Amino acid sequence: MTESTTNDSWTSLLGLLLGLGLFVVGLGVVVNWALPLVLGCIVVIVMLHEFGHYITAKRSGMLVTDFFVGFGPVLWSATFGETRYGVRALLLGGYVKVPGMTWGDPLAPALEARTYRSASYPRKVIFASAGSFMHMVIALVLAWSSLVFIGVPQPKDITVGGFEVWQGHSTNVAQQAGLRAGDRIVSIDHVAIDSLTKAIAVIHSHAGIALPIVVQRDGHTLHVLVTPVDGRTLTVGGQPLATGASPQGFIGVQLQNAVAGDSWSAAIPQAFSDVGSTIAQAAHALVHVFSPSSVGSLAHQVVSPSAASAHANQVTRPMSIVGVVRIASQAASSNLAALLLILVNLNIFIGLFNMLPMLPLDGGYVAIATYERLRRRSRTEPYQADLNKLAPVVYAFVAAIALLFVSTLYLDIAHPLTNPFH
Repeated sequence: MTESTTNDSWTSLLGLLLGLGLFVVGLGVVVNWALPLVLGCIVVIVMLHEFGHYITAKRSGMLVTDFFVGFGPVLWSATFGETRYGVRALLLGGYVKVPGMTWGDPLAPALEARTYRSASYPRKVIFASAGSFMHMVIALVLAWSSLVFIGVPQPKDITVGGFEVWQGHSTNVAQQAGLRAGDRIVSIDHVAIDSLTKAIAVIHSHAGIALPIVVQRDGHTLHVLVTPVDGRTLTVGGQPLATGASPQGFIGVQLQNAVAGDSWSAAIPQAFSDVGSTIAQAAHALVHVFSPSSVGSLAHQVVSPSAASAHANQVTRPMSIVGVVRIASQAASSNLAALLLILVNLNIFIGLFNMLPMLPLDGGYVAIATYERLRRRSRTEPYQADLNKLAPVVYAFVAAIALLFVSTLYLDIAHPLTNPFH
């Protein structure tokens, strides 16, 4: 590549990035900031998946001719060394091209030694499974980051997360008494508080009665006196806080469990434990998706709007990419911890699904390489599997996946899941 060509490539790439940046900013303004954030995370996940294939191919001596993000028309490409890098219009995936993924691929004899089909069995398996391995690495990094930088809820530590806005009141009684967001509740009416349930019960049962509350703030212990107001006389969002014959006390605080971060070293085994348990859950869910009961339920929801809107069905039904993006955007708008949890689950599910032993998934290439290795035991020449015999099974599998995709896409558009973060 000449210097002029290189300059043109970088100029076109900068123009593409500028255009994408303007598009993302516009999307954030028109919709909300969470949507472009989630879409950006998914694109990065796709790139890291492909990078897993790319780096293992390079390190094992295979020839990598293409490394593209997206499908469809080429928006930008440039060749550096022996590899063409680029971006295509539909950012719905990506691919790394290594010649010789099938025995019928024509190639110059001089390059045959660097093809996938000429690689040793271990190198084939490592290359094919590298994308899914990257998803597990991403999941571990996200789980570790959440533990260290965000933390985990402490069930016995109750804090003030915020304050309710009472209609017709500039401030509520908790604010008037001097409570602040972040205060840790030690006791209410001389009752030690070690759960949300206990705190709420004490407040509800003391409408109109002054309550001494002890809180910890910035290392200091403070005493405040708050008189709960009968919720039947208060309105939030046009609705009374309480109904019924008996008074129910409210002070206007939004209570939550305190969150504490782990040390970076303590978070490592916990991240492995969390990811391990999530892998087990995802494997069970993946088996359930293809079970007759799940397929029947999905079909019933497609033809029955009432079934599609039922909460019990929405909790268990699989989601399309539209549903994943929507719920991840809702999580991002709620709190970062929820978004990271969804991204951990998404990476693990994609990694497991991608290793199903069926073409065109990566697990299919691992299965074929393993079959060829077993058949070669007493041969001097490599055994070549006849993929044409697998064609009917592959077509049936692809048709089933396409039907699943179309069904979940329809349900996520026509009957979207209820926002669980409200």
